[in-house]
Amino acid sequence: KIIFQYPNSFNASPISYPCTTLTKMMDFETKLNSFKLKDFSNKAIYDEFIRRSKCAEYPEKRIVLFGPPGSGKGTQGAKLTYELCSCHISTGDLLREQIRYGTTLGMKAKSIMERGDLVPDELVIDIIDEKIQSEECKKGVVFDGFPRTVQQAEKLESMLEKRGEKIDKVFNFDIDQSILIDRLSGRRVHEKSGRTYHVKYNPPKNIGQDDLTGEPLIQRKDDTPEVISKRMANYREITEPILDFYKNKGNLVNLDARQPIDKVWKEVAGRIFL
Repeated sequence: KIIFQYPNSFNASPISYPCTTLTKMMDFETKLNSFKLKDFSNKAIYDEFIRRSKCAEYPEKRIVLFGPPGSGKGTQGAKLTYELCSCHISTGDLLREQIRYGTTLGMKAKSIMERGDLVPDELVIDIIDEKIQSEECKKGVVFDGFPRTVQQAEKLESMLEKRGEKIDKVFNFDIDQSILIDRLSGRRVHEKSGRTYHVKYNPPKNIGQDDLTGEPLIQRKDDTPEVISKRMANYREITEPILDFYKNKGNLVNLDARQPIDKVWKEVAGRIFL
């Protein structure tokens, strides 16, 4: 075993790890060479080490999140992804990533999208299947807003079953439309990662800047009462059959998303970590 002794300034007790575990956890240094670790403080590297050591204690989880825009789904999803060291999958972001990197599947999707057609479920599932085999997803997956139809849910279940896996929990963030309008008008988003903030309820450490990167936050153009009402109607029409699908599976958890962020997180964490 190796005894990891931290500087006194960290006010932390020494921790003993098996060499094999330590080697796996420190592998992130090699993978992050492109980010130039010398640009990070010792404290930042230490914090990342501790985060990953905690993640090693948790089993892999595959989680689905449903909720209309402004329900807090994005905030809780980002925290889940961070705490579990899992990967975050939003099909829109994933398709854009595949196209940006010029992958074979991405180019297929691009040609379909350029014709104005919807990307078929089979191709979406293939892209997801490839993604969750990556190193980034070894500790599990948080599916954000996917599947969108019962057919997609069935295909996702089939794909996971072939891998000996299953959806562990499905969280539905339920909230009134009037509260959404209040929330969305003050919402700010980090465009690259999808991390969300609110000027009143969940402000960033520095006004207008993402906490992790310091990059600027944006306000979406469609965060208006009229657009929100239309989106809510569409959302409920689409998702109700899917929620029934997972309810019948026995893994649906309905959350009262009107509550403060910390109370919602406590309920989510209680279902995941206990």
